[in-house]
Amino acid sequence: MTLNILIADDHDMVRETIAMFLDADGGSTTVAASDLQEALDLINGQGPFDLVLLDYTMPGMKGLEGLQAALDANDGKPVGLISGTATRLVAEQALEMGAIGFLPKTLPAKSLVNAVRFMAAGEIYAPVSFMSGKDGPEETDFEKALSDREKQVLRGLIGAKSNKEIARELDLQEVTIKLHVKTLCRKLDAKNRTDAAMIARDAGFM
Repeated sequence: MTLNILIADDHDMVRETIAMFLDADGGSTTVAASDLQEALDLINGQGPFDLVLLDYTMPGMKGLEGLQAALDANDGKPVGLISGTATRLVAEQALEMGAIGFLPKTLPAKSLVNAVRFMAAGEIYAPVSFMSGKDGPEETDFEKALSDREKQVLRGLIGAKSNKEIARELDLQEVTIKLHVKTLCRKLDAKNRTDAAMIARDAGFM
């Protein structure tokens, strides 16, 4: 039986990597979305899916509100969260709300594929090491140097978004985003916004 899986994440690289591993493993076809609205449109148009994976911080999610919307839309079929930044508390709340699982983006590819198989089969998945707090997302030195707002702007730059798009997403003025980009370039010793995005990617920042 072929599993139909929807992967919703605003980072092309993350979506493509997960899809590549799943498709290579055989037995599943993947569909991609880059924000919550696109994911919901796909669920309503092509769903329900055997499994929906939502990135916790992608546009439109508003924390766990997006999870609830996807759970409602996917007609009782499994919906899981993936995240590089969410805490154990968020993971616990997601599971309480009915999420089928929580995948930290730090999971090795093989574990990720196995976890997806578990969840599509209706088994709840959450890495014990993460849930016990031994393996929560430790902030890297790179991240410690940045404010939360700078991290949000930097994610926008990695996603090749314009200042206008980032401003709209974060509900800020475009001029404020410009200032943040300037500060980021200075902090990261980057020549321009593209260079800042490359430096962040090389540092493993997602």
